[in-house]
Amino acid sequence: MSRFPSAAHLASWAGLCPGNNESAGKRKRGRTRPGNPHLRTTLVEAARSAARTKNTYLSAQYHRIAARRGGNRAAVAVAHTMLVIIYHMLKEGTAYQELGADYFDKLNHDAVARRAIKRL
Repeated sequence: MSRFPSAAHLASWAGLCPGNNESAGKRKRGRTRPGNPHLRTTLVEAARSAARTKNTYLSAQYHRIAARRGGNRAAVAVAHTMLVIIYHMLKEGTAYQELGADYFDKLNHDAVARRAIKRL
């Protein structure tokens, strides 16, 4: 992993970095880079598989994004997260630590309560 100075450089090389297109203060559609097609395809397929697992961080992330942005964008976002996780695991020699499906709920208890009250 020493070839890439950061996880962002690896994601850019793989074609999984988020695109950015802004003009006159208006955010337009940003496409991802045309990176390594084999790695990108494999990671997106793995992301779709991870989305079908139960009670995992990656599944929760997929469903949160898919509700707002759609399944394809959510799959690319989860693939990007997986690539960043893999980069840090290989670079630091650590094992994967599952954060759990309720990780996002633990971040902000007040927002979860507001959403539940609003839903009622």
